[in-house]
Amino acid sequence: MYVCLCKGITDKAIKQHVAAGVETMRELKACTGVGSQCGQCTCQAGQILHNELVLQHQAGAELAISVA
Repeated sequence: MYVCLCKGITDKAIKQHVAAGVETMRELKACTGVGSQCGQCTCQAGQILHNELVLQHQAGAELAISVA
C-alpha cells in the first residue's frame, strides 16, 4: 500500500529499508524522501518503522533464547 503519495513510497519499501538497517525517521527520510513534501505520511511511516523495529527486536530475542 502507498504510504507517501508524494514520493510513491510503499509500506513494503519502508520495511525493506528497515531490514537493511534504517532505524530512525531521519534515516528513512534521507534514503526515501518520505515526509519531505506535504508531511501527511509521517505518522503512518513512523508507525510502520516502529512496528518493524519491534518485530526485529522480538525475532532477535527469540533467536538468542533458542541458541542459549
